[in-house]
Amino acid sequence: MADMRAGGDHRGLGADPIVKGVIIVIEYAIVASLLLVAGIVLVRTVIDFLSHWGAFPLTVVAAIDGILVVIILLDIAHTVFGHLRTAAFPVRPFLVIGILAGVRDILSSSAHLTLSSPLSQRDFTDTLISLGVGVGVVVFLLLGLLILRFSGHSDEDDVA
Repeated sequence: MADMRAGGDHRGLGADPIVKGVIIVIEYAIVASLLLVAGIVLVRTVIDFLSHWGAFPLTVVAAIDGILVVIILLDIAHTVFGHLRTAAFPVRPFLVIGILAGVRDILSSSAHLTLSSPLSQRDFTDTLISLGVGVGVVVFLLLGLLILRFSGHSDEDDVA
């Protein structure tokens, strides 16, 4: 009976490093993919901004939107890479990423209200709802960040 348990443990130990290695390779591929996409979005944003001077207010909003997408992608890549180095999964960076995404949605809704041609009543209502949801998400995530801060939990302790 002891021999069977030892044999079972031996087989599990052989597969475990292989599975962990595959997971690590996939996680590094995810980080590399996020960095590649962030680089492409940044280059495309700069090219679009510089090539469309005629519609300046719209290009500024689009450029800010593109830059916020790049920041979000870099934050996700940084968080995943930190997880790879420490095997800890910090909460704080994802709250910050959510806040950035909410701010991006607020910016997009505000630009839609301000810069588009006259909106129908339905489009106006939908845009206001989107704006309200974005503000609600940002406030909710900020409260989560405050709760995390005052709870005494520190992501830096997990990552260090």
